[in-house]
Amino acid sequence: MLACGVLCCLGLIATTESNRAMFHSPDNDGSTIAATVADERALREEASRSMPRVTPSPTKAAAKPTPTPTKAPTPAPANTTATPTAKPSPTKPPAPAKPAPVAGLTQDQMDNAAAIVKVGQTMQLSRWGIIIAIATAMQESNLYNVASGVLPESMDYPHQGVGWDHDSVGLFQQRPSSGWGSVANLMKPAYAAEKFYSALVEVPGWANMALTEAAQAVQVSAFPDAYAKHEGRATTVVDALL
Repeated sequence: MLACGVLCCLGLIATTESNRAMFHSPDNDGSTIAATVADERALREEASRSMPRVTPSPTKAAAKPTPTPTKAPTPAPANTTATPTAKPSPTKPPAPAKPAPVAGLTQDQMDNAAAIVKVGQTMQLSRWGIIIAIATAMQESNLYNVASGVLPESMDYPHQGVGWDHDSVGLFQQRPSSGWGSVANLMKPAYAAEKFYSALVEVPGWANMALTEAAQAVQVSAFPDAYAKHEGRATTVVDALL
């Protein structure tokens, strides 16, 4: 295309110069000039038609690079599973220390004495009233929780020996038939002690009586003077527990 264009231009220049010379020639008349101009126009049109037509292809815009989206860092998954905290095993409260035996008593006798003292304190008995109760239990059962061979039912409950004095049971050898309570209750040291104290405080002037008199007023024993011999040991036990 460039070569054809150059040749056409050179041809036109040469023709123009020739025409110019012709135009200015003294022998040239108007018809000659007009013919010459017409020939040049025809040549230009033919040259123009002979040139190949090239349809310009549309310029394709350069595709812009698609930006790669920046991926946000994936946060570490939260630990939703809570680590179970080991629960401390429930601490079992230590068993209360048993009172150390005194006055020649065994541990069972001392434990029974402690039960009698505790009930006396709960009922707000005086020290003297508690000594009377301990001395009475020493005489009646030697501070053991005794069942009765006459009442087989009494042996169905915890006991530390068996006696045969009618239907007398427990620490104070109280008789169900005399209205002291049921066999099941009288075989409980705390209940038996409570029944004794309740009867003692009903005795007029008991707090100023001798031990054996106060005990006998409650127990109505066949041996009314037997309680006095236990006063010394009973005092030692009560003082140790209080």
